[in-house]
Amino acid sequence: MSRHIVMFSGGVGSWAAARRIVDEHGPDNVICLFTDVLGEDEDTYRFIDDAIADLGCEYLRLADGRDIWQVFKDRKFLGNSRQANCSAELKQKPAREWLKANGDPERDVIVIGIDWTETHRIPAVERAYAPYRVEFPMTEYPLMSKATMIALAERRGLTPPRLYSMGFSHNNCGGGCVRAGQAQFTHLLRVMPERFAQWEANEADVAAHLGKDVAILSETVNGQKRLLPLTVLRQRVESQPSLLDPDDWGGCGCFVDYEETR
Repeated sequence: MSRHIVMFSGGVGSWAAARRIVDEHGPDNVICLFTDVLGEDEDTYRFIDDAIADLGCEYLRLADGRDIWQVFKDRKFLGNSRQANCSAELKQKPAREWLKANGDPERDVIVIGIDWTETHRIPAVERAYAPYRVEFPMTEYPLMSKATMIALAERRGLTPPRLYSMGFSHNNCGGGCVRAGQAQFTHLLRVMPERFAQWEANEADVAAHLGKDVAILSETVNGQKRLLPLTVLRQRVESQPSLLDPDDWGGCGCFVDYEETR
């Protein structure tokens, strides 16, 4: 009998994918595997507990022991939209090591919670997990929007992670993400200023540790690309918001760069 291993992010998408798998195969041969970057929103951990109780399947939590900021120092590179070494070190690598020690490509099926709007990511994910077979339940009919997944969770008595109701499209890294853009960090500043302050201070700390100018964000001015530190972003929000790009939300690619660790 096959065993389904759900790469569980703590978001509503991976829960919905796990829900479909459990409904189809039952809970006994399903594992939700959560790789903890030690920087999720506190309500994410509450949702995970509630979600696993709803699913009734086995749950495993893996943690490297470092947070993203320590990874940036160790790797001597601050993650950004082009390369999220935090994801490679803290999510993909622990999952790959667990599969190497405990998985069986002849028996196990990997389950990923990306939905029908992200099908362009499928080939890279399949290559990354080869020789395992990979399933993407939320790319199949009936198709669901994120709002529909949230409504489904609520109908099952679950309270979705609070970041969704606060205006974030993803429930990862506490509302920040090195793949996020100017718009998301501006939103983080406005709705969670204390958390933005933590990101701003940590970015400056990594820059000081590396002894060079680095920043998560960048901007293009007169055809020239330049760094946009979070301190500068905050100052613009406070005094020159017209200089910010309201459409630069960035994008999550936590599965795409799995191959960087192979």
